[in-house]
Amino acid sequence: QVQLVESGGGLVQPGGSLRLSCAASRSAFSIYRMGWYRQVPGKQRELVAIDTSGGSTNYADSVKGRFTISRDNAKNTVYLQMNSLKFEDTAVYYCYVRLSLATTQPLWGQGTQVTVSS
Repeated sequence: QVQLVESGGGLVQPGGSLRLSCAASRSAFSIYRMGWYRQVPGKQRELVAIDTSGGSTNYADSVKGRFTISRDNAKNTVYLQMNSLKFEDTAVYYCYVRLSLATTQPLWGQGTQVTVSS
């Protein structure tokens, strides 16, 4: 079973930046898709950004131009650089992994809290 370990959440003022990291316990070279979702209490988990092997990335409209997803296959890690943070970015952020195209059940990290507050 692949383990995912997240880090990098915290408290930041509006306009500030944070970088989230998610390290997988197996080679990221072979992982089909890695990314990030977020969730606030009372709402469904929503897509933030996804990186698919082969170079394709997708972002939620609400974060385009502010967030950047990247993957370091040598470190088995996916990152989410979050700039120009807004109050509405406050959420628990979850790392997402889909191991292969044939895999229907994704893996999730433990979640890391991001709080944007003045």
